[in-house]
Amino acid sequence: MSPFSLEGKRALVTGANTGIGQAIAIAMSKAGAEVLCAARRDCDETLAQITRGRHVHLDLSDPMAAMPLFEAEQIDILVNNAGIIRRGTADSFSEADWDDVMDVNLKSVFFTCQAFGNAAFNAGRTGAIVNIASLLSFQGGIKVASYTAAKHGVAGITKLLANEWAARGINVNAIAPGYIATNNTEALRDDPERSRQILERIPAGRWGEASDIGEAAVFLASPAAKYIHGAVLNVDGGWLAR
Repeated sequence: MSPFSLEGKRALVTGANTGIGQAIAIAMSKAGAEVLCAARRDCDETLAQITRGRHVHLDLSDPMAAMPLFEAEQIDILVNNAGIIRRGTADSFSEADWDDVMDVNLKSVFFTCQAFGNAAFNAGRTGAIVNIASLLSFQGGIKVASYTAAKHGVAGITKLLANEWAARGINVNAIAPGYIATNNTEALRDDPERSRQILERIPAGRWGEASDIGEAAVFLASPAAKYIHGAVLNVDGGWLAR
């Protein structure tokens, strides 16, 4: 069997209804996994493009929402992709916008990882976690205080869990996507000046595709990455190298 195969594995992908989460679900299905597509909304469009999978309703504005899943399902791969963003200057950013983003983008990531890890340990299974970080795990950004703080936290939690769980059979890594052509970046791509500025900074000379992230996630979840622990893989066309 190929070391990149996910045959016989069951993956839970949060935020799988669109964009990067959808691409990850499709890529994991192509690699042989059964995929639980978790989202607040239906995942019909995603499910139409995968071989084996189903929708799981999951609203991660409650950071503990995923915990019961791991009691009912054997899950081998966890991808924490779901996220939200709130924009505002630092001098006026509201507590509500801070808390909303931190709950979904960081608190839910940690406690979903915790539930996955405990289920694996109790069953004597190994597993793999792929957290979706961001370029803002390394940079400050502008007008996205809580998102930046949360994504810095995702990188840190990834490394902490790798330190604690690598010897226990759980691989924990993250992907930091660059500028990807999804609904979230449509406004940027439609602004000729801003799009030009972004493309000039990217050595690859193009916007990333969601499939670029999906294929990287398959790698980190596969046996080929069995000795990779605590990495934050930049999939950014070289943005951070510039």
